[in-house]
Amino acid sequence: MGGVIPDQPLSPSASPSPSASEEGKRLPSVLDVPLPSYLLPETAEVDSAGHLRVGDVDVLELVGEVGTPAFIYDEEHLRRRCRDAREAFGPRVAYASKAFLCKAMAELAWEEGCCIDVSTGGELAVALAAGVPGERLVMHGNNKSVQELEAALAAGVGRVVVDSFDEIDRLAAVSRSLPLGHPAPKVWVRVTPGVEAHTHEYIMTGQDDSKFGFGLASGAAAEAVRRLRSPEAGVEVVGLHVHIGSQIFALESFERALSIVAPFLGEESLAELCVGGGLGVPYVVGEHAPSIAEWAEALRGVARAVGVAPNVTLSAEPGRAIAATAAITCYTVGTIKDLRGLRTYVSVDGGMSDNPRPVLYGSGYEAFLPRETSAPRPRVVTVVGKHCESGDIVVREAHVPADLVVGDVLATPVTGAYGYSMASNYNKVPRPPVVFVRDGAWKVVVRRETFADLLSLDA
Repeated sequence: MGGVIPDQPLSPSASPSPSASEEGKRLPSVLDVPLPSYLLPETAEVDSAGHLRVGDVDVLELVGEVGTPAFIYDEEHLRRRCRDAREAFGPRVAYASKAFLCKAMAELAWEEGCCIDVSTGGELAVALAAGVPGERLVMHGNNKSVQELEAALAAGVGRVVVDSFDEIDRLAAVSRSLPLGHPAPKVWVRVTPGVEAHTHEYIMTGQDDSKFGFGLASGAAAEAVRRLRSPEAGVEVVGLHVHIGSQIFALESFERALSIVAPFLGEESLAELCVGGGLGVPYVVGEHAPSIAEWAEALRGVARAVGVAPNVTLSAEPGRAIAATAAITCYTVGTIKDLRGLRTYVSVDGGMSDNPRPVLYGSGYEAFLPRETSAPRPRVVTVVGKHCESGDIVVREAHVPADLVVGDVLATPVTGAYGYSMASNYNKVPRPPVVFVRDGAWKVVVRRETFADLLSLDA
């Protein structure tokens, strides 16, 4: 991912060019081209046979071993993005684990110098099981239970992001039960600045009408700080947290939020400000997004311009920007149904159970064949899943090579965020495995579910 993303396809070391007559047979199309490289993991390359390799592993050979569907992550890509975040924002930057979490991912982010943002007791448990120190965790959630707060404080989480007045009462009660001499929990107050980010309404969080945080304009944020600073609260207020939404391309949205929050930060003499996450990534041809470094530079510039004190620590919580482009999902084509004059349906062995984003948000994706990664994609099809829903669509208008056949491995790129983490067992479909690839080797970090797993919780 970068600021100005080159729209260049990957090229194999030896790839025959179509003849002039063959070129003339194809209708001109902006997508009658190979998949551009910026939509693939950073170590992706094409070998002389046209096969996609990630982490120096042949993707087709890999899925021959682990089966489909499967999430394949470029471990080096993940590590580079974590390092980018640490370099851009410093040691308090946190990986937003809701984007993608397993023990291997938590361990990786911690190894690369990131804190980890967790928002439930389950995410907290996974991070702790991976060996991440409690001090390197940030505890989120708009409805934390007493049990979750007890677990967070017992683990010594570095920051608790307070989200409601009810939570202030619960947190105070839990704080009072801590052993004598236990340090007071450090908290951030989550504020909603009244900014409507340019993204889908389901993933906007900074507007006044939001289930998250304390409204700034209403005075709720000031009241929250006042109550948390009372001796009865038993906590130390160290900063503010502001998150305005997800999959945001326009830096102006972040800049507006920062300019609104900055005066309140100064009035309350707080020394930490976290801008949350939300930085967008390209999913389809033609989309562009700032890099993590450009995002940080823009925010620091605005902070200086609006008078944020130099001693204030500015941090962030990128999730999608770290994980999304690191992965592809591979499926096997099972049925091709050509409805003449209407559309062609290509059914694969996964669907909304491993990627609900198209159903939830109408999200767009690309598709390609790892056996001929650099091939033109003149054929337009609708890639659908195997679930009992007409809306079970993976890619509504997928451009694929003309020779797509039943049995092909079909891949969708940019599936590293909010794919596996939002996966379900709808229709009792087992969830796919997660595989990390690096330096010519691969390892299953989350195994494929079995039918026995599906039955294991039945009483």
